[in-house]
Amino acid sequence: MPRVKTGAYTKQRRKKWLKAARGYFGGRSKLYKSARHQVMHALVSAYRERRKKKRRFRAQFITRINAGIRPLGINYSSFIHGLKLAGIEIDRSVLAEMAVVAPEDLGRLVELAKEELAAAAPAAA
Repeated sequence: MPRVKTGAYTKQRRKKWLKAARGYFGGRSKLYKSARHQVMHALVSAYRERRKKKRRFRAQFITRINAGIRPLGINYSSFIHGLKLAGIEIDRSVLAEMAVVAPEDLGRLVELAKEELAAAAPAAA
C-alpha cells in the first residue's frame, strides 16, 4: 500500500479554523490550537444566544405592553386574559408596537378586554 502524505489537507483544515478566528485578539487569531478553541467556544455561544434572544424579546414585549396599559387601569395578566375572552388573537410583538406607536388603538383594546372581564366576572361568581 503506498504512503499517503496529508500535509496539504492538514494545512487546509488548519487554515479553515484560522480564517474563522480572524479578528480575535492576539494568539486567538494566530495560533491554531487557541484559534480552534476560541472558534468552538464562539459557535457554542452563538447557538445558545440565538435561543436566548427570543426569550429576551418576549420579555421586552411584555414590559412595553405593561407600561402602555398600566395608566389605563389594568395590569398585563388581566389584559391578556380579557383579550383571550374577547377572542382577539394579537401576538405580543404587535401589542408592544401598538403601545409605542399607537397608544389610542391599544386603549380601545384595553376597553374591549375590560368589558369581557366584567362580563365574565358574574358568571364565575
